[in-house]
Amino acid sequence: MTILGVDHVEFSVADARQTASSLCRVLGFRVLGQGGPESGLDGALSVLIGQGEARIRLTSGLNAAHPASGYVARHGDGVSAVAFRTDDAAAAYADAVAAGASPLAPPSVSEDEHGTVTCASVSGFGDVAHHLIERQGAGNGLPGITAAPDAEPDDTGGELLIHGIDHAAACVPGGSLEATALYYEKAFGFRLIFEEYIEVGAQAMFSKVVQSPSGTATFTFLEPDLSHRAGQIDDFLAWHEGPGVQHLALTTTDIAATVTELSARGTQFAQTPPSYYAMLGERIGASDVPVERLAPLGILVDRDHWGRMYQIFATSTHIRRTFFWELIERHGSRTFGTSNIPALYAAKERELAAFRETTEAG
Repeated sequence: MTILGVDHVEFSVADARQTASSLCRVLGFRVLGQGGPESGLDGALSVLIGQGEARIRLTSGLNAAHPASGYVARHGDGVSAVAFRTDDAAAAYADAVAAGASPLAPPSVSEDEHGTVTCASVSGFGDVAHHLIERQGAGNGLPGITAAPDAEPDDTGGELLIHGIDHAAACVPGGSLEATALYYEKAFGFRLIFEEYIEVGAQAMFSKVVQSPSGTATFTFLEPDLSHRAGQIDDFLAWHEGPGVQHLALTTTDIAATVTELSARGTQFAQTPPSYYAMLGERIGASDVPVERLAPLGILVDRDHWGRMYQIFATSTHIRRTFFWELIERHGSRTFGTSNIPALYAAKERELAAFRETTEAG
């Protein structure tokens, strides 16, 4: 079996329609379809939104027994599944289970006028599952989801601000990083492409990045160094009540224009001090995007062996501060650089400081 990429990411949320409306307004997604008991979904309401190749499924339980309701009760709104597109869902399911994955749903086939979809589900990490999706035909539909009247089978979501999903970043408890990365290598055929030990002040963390052989599905896993002072990863694990997806990175082909547009729509982004740009040329060489465009927006620049990347974190609007979005534009880069990590960490630290004080006081 071959993992062809990320088919969609599923969020379990308290109110799928309200969340969909918000993401369409501030990030430029559009509704591609929705479903509920009337379309075959048992005890749930789902809204499918998309833009470019990015697909987000938002699911709310309609009763306390539904898994989405349980997820929200434990963690608040968040990523409950990352669906992998595969060339053979049954084989992917069998391989993953043989490698130690817990079977959650065996392969099942659904069909409409656009083709057939085979779906199966296995465990990932924490309460995050992986759906295995095999498509035969032109459609991008999902079982139980009725396409919006104006959505074409291969709808890309209209004018594009976002083009796809670059990676998911997840936090795991201290001491579990090695086993988590190894699980993805064995169960899904991923490869370790990057690892780093990061110290920022008195805080520290370990990072491993695993990626499908196709290069189209990537996870960054982070664990705290328990010998150092507790920091952002520890905060996430406490506030989220366990491991989970901390952020999703969305790709764009013009990050400066996208940040400008999303800011006008109400998205807030992390602030970067002017001093970051003072020695930028010496750190990463000549930038493909003029610093005069980057600095006013707070966009960071990094590089790996193959090229440059431009990144920025959005400010978290999550009530627990356990999820946020990242924008990334790659100019040849394939992995991740290291020079941005202190700046990204510091930007998020400034945002979380006040929330942390409020939480500790409570």
